Formats: sequence, structure tokens, C-alpha cells
Amino acid sequence: MRLFLTALVATVALAGCRRYEQWPALADQDGLMNADQYAGYGAEQAQKIAMGRKLAELYQGDSWEARAKQVEQAVAYAKSLPDVADVKADTTGYWLTVKFKSGWRAAVLPIKDGVAADATPGLTKK
Repeated sequence: MRLFLTALVATVALAGCRRYEQWPALADQDGLMNADQYAGYGAEQAQKIAMGRKLAELYQGDSWEARAKQVEQAVAYAKSLPDVADVKADTTGYWLTVKFKSGWRAAVLPIKDGVAADATPGLTKK
């Protein structure tokens, strides 16, 4: 009886654990300001939106190899933008920390809205 209760408690505890799939929650834009509207605030904001869109475009799955490839390509894209001074990548969290030449630091999360990164309004390229 004691073994049965232990097994039952363990089963209930494991069934109550949530899954840790970060991508769907991070890429979802519901309830947030429209990305194109935010991009209209300035050149750096437009570049931030373009980086987020590129990060979402490059998504290839949840494996460590896919994450590393995605973030590596996103960092290369971010460094190609004119106002970016430095980029730090977080492969476990699907985001970038970007420092602009003006000194502004921003976290870039994936923006899955179906718009290509280079189609971001106000985006300036080198």
C-alpha cells in the first residue's frame, strides 16, 4: 500500500509539471505594439525590429545545434546593421542583447509576424 501511494504521488507530481517550450511564447506577438509602428520611432528601433524578425525567420527547431546555427546567423545579420556596436547571444533563451553606437542597450526577441526583416519600414543598411 505504501509503495502504491508513493507511485501515485510521483505520477501526480510529474503530470503537473509544465513543458518548457520557450519558442511559442517568445515569438507570439499578441497583445504587443505593432512591430511596424515601433520601427517608426527611429532608425535604431527599426533595426531592432529587423533583428527580431530575422531571428524568427532563422528558427529551425529546438535542438542545440539548430539554436546555435540560428543565433550565429542572427548575430551576423545584426552586425551588418549600421548602428550596432556589439551583439551578445543567448542560445538557451532565443534572444540577443544588442548595444547600439548611441549607447542604447536592447534585448531582441524573435518577432514572428510574417514580415521579412529587410522589409521593415525605416530600416537603413550599411
